[in-house]
Amino acid sequence: MTGRSTLRITDLRDSDSAQYRFKFKTYWSEWQSGLPGTTLTVTDAPRVPTVWVSPPGDIMKNSSVTLSCSSDANPPAVYTWYKNNQSLLRKEPQLVFSSIQSSDSGQYYCTAENDLGRRTSNFIFINVKYGPQTSTLSVSPSGEIVEGSSVTLTCSSDANPAADYTWYKENQTLLQGPEDIYNFSSIRSEDRGFYQCKSENQYGQISSEPLFLDVQYTPKLPSVSVSPSAEIKEGSSVTLTCSSDANPAANYTWYKEDEDSAKASGQIFIITNIRAEHSGSYYCEAQNSRGRTNSTFHLTVVPGALKSAAAGTVTAALLALMLLAVFLWIRRKKSRTAGERPDSRAQLNVGPVYDTPSAAAQRRPAEQQDDLHYASICLSPQNAEAVYCNVGRVQPQRGTEEDEEEEDGVDYSVVRFDKGSSAAGTRIQEDGEDPCALYSAVNKKL
Repeated sequence: MTGRSTLRITDLRDSDSAQYRFKFKTYWSEWQSGLPGTTLTVTDAPRVPTVWVSPPGDIMKNSSVTLSCSSDANPPAVYTWYKNNQSLLRKEPQLVFSSIQSSDSGQYYCTAENDLGRRTSNFIFINVKYGPQTSTLSVSPSGEIVEGSSVTLTCSSDANPAADYTWYKENQTLLQGPEDIYNFSSIRSEDRGFYQCKSENQYGQISSEPLFLDVQYTPKLPSVSVSPSAEIKEGSSVTLTCSSDANPAANYTWYKEDEDSAKASGQIFIITNIRAEHSGSYYCEAQNSRGRTNSTFHLTVVPGALKSAAAGTVTAALLALMLLAVFLWIRRKKSRTAGERPDSRAQLNVGPVYDTPSAAAQRRPAEQQDDLHYASICLSPQNAEAVYCNVGRVQPQRGTEEDEEEEDGVDYSVVRFDKGSSAAGTRIQEDGEDPCALYSAVNKKL
């Protein structure tokens, strides 16, 4: 009795490797060969490797990290590590970082290889995280910054994840957010100052060093101050000060209108022993390398104390003389109406009063002087600008009685101003007509 027995293995695996023996068995008996069995060895190319990282979770800078690669292969596989498609020349199933750095971030994978083949793992991304390492503030353009130009500040920071930024000027917050630039489309003089930026993420923060932004601009409209600020009197000293906001600092020049040449230079202009001719319009010019501006003001010089007093005295004297002339005319009219002769004289005193008839009156006969009325006004002898005034009825010297009768209806007033009397109560007397005499006539209706 003959026969054949066959063992067929499909989908052969490495686990099918073993020693196989034949055994024959019937209903009545069993036979087993004493010969050694047949040994089956299954060989296989490596399976696709698996890669994992330990410890799991965020990978922080300076921490210890291990990458592992594993593949089912027979014979056992040899492993090689790669970063960003560059071989690391390491032949171990594990890649160990004892203190991982930001430069170690990247894509990693491994290969498993034996005599029957080579397989490559999937990629794994290593992302090393850390707080901001630096924060540097820069400005563009880097040269001189002129008012009205465009300027950009940039804050540079090394951080993972990317930092958010806070912008400051003079410790005052300007802006917060992801923007690492701060832009001035048209920078102004008010933007001049110290700037700073802060870089921050969930792992830390750091601030830049302060950066001074120097904005240059044309001098602003100058302001002028005058000292003393009250009335400027002749003979006094006046200080003019000009100031202007400018960068670079301004130089100052003083001018008087309608004059070509400068009066002075410098921020302060002092006029000593000021006089009336110093009155007028002036302007101060502020100038730097970026331009120039000027400001106009008016200076008024008033007379000194002595001249003011003298002018006031003359005005008062003239007013008094006018009143006196009217008073004398009315009194004379009443006197003639009553058939009485007028009083020999009437006086109006301002300070000491001195009665002194004019030289022409002294030469007339006594009867002609009966109707004359004299009044003298003079100032205190302490006044250096003493003014003496003489008022009286003056009869022009006529040759005939007819002429005198024609003048009978006219009153004359004489005003004389004598300056510089040498003694109190003394008036300069001259023969003949007084060249300083002023005559006014008051017509009477009889």
